[in-house]
Amino acid sequence: MAYFDVNPLLVKMLDVAPGVSDLNLSVGKPPQVEIDGELKGVPYAGVEKLLPYQTEIIALRLLRGKRDLTEKLLRTGSVDLSYSIPQKTRFRVNVFTQRGSYSIVLRVIPNRIPTVEELGIPPQLNEITRERTGIVLVTGPTGSGKSTTLAALINRMNEEKPIHIITIEDPIEYLYPPKQATINQREIGADTESFALALRAALRQAPKVILVGEMRDAETINTALEASETGHLVLSTLHTIDAAKTIDRIVGVFPKNEERQIRTRFAQSFRWIVSQRLVPKIGGGRVAVCEILRGTARTREYIRDGEKEGRSLLDAMEDGALDGMQSFDSELKRLIEAGEIDMQTGLSYATNEPNLKLRLSMEGSEAQPGAAPPEMTEEAPIMDADMDMDNLIER
Repeated sequence: MAYFDVNPLLVKMLDVAPGVSDLNLSVGKPPQVEIDGELKGVPYAGVEKLLPYQTEIIALRLLRGKRDLTEKLLRTGSVDLSYSIPQKTRFRVNVFTQRGSYSIVLRVIPNRIPTVEELGIPPQLNEITRERTGIVLVTGPTGSGKSTTLAALINRMNEEKPIHIITIEDPIEYLYPPKQATINQREIGADTESFALALRAALRQAPKVILVGEMRDAETINTALEASETGHLVLSTLHTIDAAKTIDRIVGVFPKNEERQIRTRFAQSFRWIVSQRLVPKIGGGRVAVCEILRGTARTREYIRDGEKEGRSLLDAMEDGALDGMQSFDSELKRLIEAGEIDMQTGLSYATNEPNLKLRLSMEGSEAQPGAAPPEMTEEAPIMDADMDMDNLIER
């Protein structure tokens, strides 16, 4: 294995089964693929268990010709990059060191960008493409499909509007075919040093829409607010689990004495916050569950002034169905009652497990008079499964 083309190994792993979301190459394990959230070993000639020199060779093959990224890996211990197999697929790759050896995780990026309908996410999200200014955030844990949702929205704009769109990504994932829009895609490391620097430069590049791969720091968030306030539509992601935590994260990166100002600016600028979780279905596969907060007079007031008893964002989402809003727990309740997910799974993904259990038991009691509600338990933590929305389109 001293001299080999890494592509046959990757193709072998991809062909194990449909719906492969990730390829995992770690020392002491055989090559592994992730399918429906679980790792499965892949037999490969001469590789029973990967040895340190083998993962190092694979890492060097993936980084071939990328001297800056190789130096970054040696300096920082990890690096992100994109890699493609012609006529097959593309990957988002992370190479990192662990216990003195290299590990590699490759996220599969489908060649075709799925639509909102194919992803199974709420159809009202298509309305985002009609926004002209403001901030739209898609949030969720790693692997919940944030990038795929944003790609679906950008591609819809690409099909419908002759406008200039700039994306700033780390690394570039989906490639957008030439359609009505002009899309310039910039990659951190290759085309620009940072999100904040590229975002500030974008304000002078006359785009109508700016996609920022992730809002990582106060400078990026502040510049995104400036962009939205000066007539741009900014789309981005955060690794937060719901709308309330998203607001907390944005406010929390700034000094305490700026909280009021940031709350006011964000309340005026935000249009949508979409939080995603992928939940295992009965019989296999996953279903996308979304919480949707939309900018209305009520939600802007709650963000500006802070949540209080009887004035929570959750209350606003529960009451905002006519505006396209919905909460996680209401959606989980609907899916449990429809038989798409089982009750235990739904409860484990709930924002407020005792409350969801009570709501389900109350409806069960109405159907069966005299039935006692189940014993209440402490709120369980939200499961942070590393799942990939891309395989939903295979279902």
